[in-house]
Amino acid sequence: MKISEAKQILEALLFVSDVPLKSDKIAQIMEIDAKTVAILVDELKKEYQSREQSFNIREISGGYQFYTLPEYSSWIKKMFAAQENRLSTASIETLAIIAYKQPITRLEIEEIRGVSVSHTIKKLIDKKVITLAGRKKVPGRPILYRTTPFFLKYFGLKDISEMPQLADFKDLLSSAEDGESGE
Repeated sequence: MKISEAKQILEALLFVSDVPLKSDKIAQIMEIDAKTVAILVDELKKEYQSREQSFNIREISGGYQFYTLPEYSSWIKKMFAAQENRLSTASIETLAIIAYKQPITRLEIEEIRGVSVSHTIKKLIDKKVITLAGRKKVPGRPILYRTTPFFLKYFGLKDISEMPQLADFKDLLSSAEDGESGE
């Protein structure tokens, strides 16, 4: 198979997939090795950049997927305005706690937030950004929660290590407080 043909096949696979495609899956479909998949992805990325395309390929949640460049987000938001699937502030706060402390129980989340989160957890499970992660080995065996691969996709992360570090937030809050006090 010619390289140009292989790149076209790869583009077609990524185009029709609604989830990130893993290298091994692409390699299996195209009957090539995973290293060749990575080379093809890199070549396509360079081509898109040189042609100043409005999209590129990103590694998300352990696979590859097309994404649009951030400068086009306002146009895309207009198109999907009626279909927005935003998370509420309570959902974002709860999700952040789960993401940083996973696996974590409902009671542990409630201790941090100071409010009941049962309804919020149900919404986050319905939106497929969190899932059950077994039961904690303590009396009562409470359910543990963790983020899902869709969480990574929703926030455009390759893996959980790409999340900002908690220290970054402390520095940000500290500098914001210094700015408010006029220092």
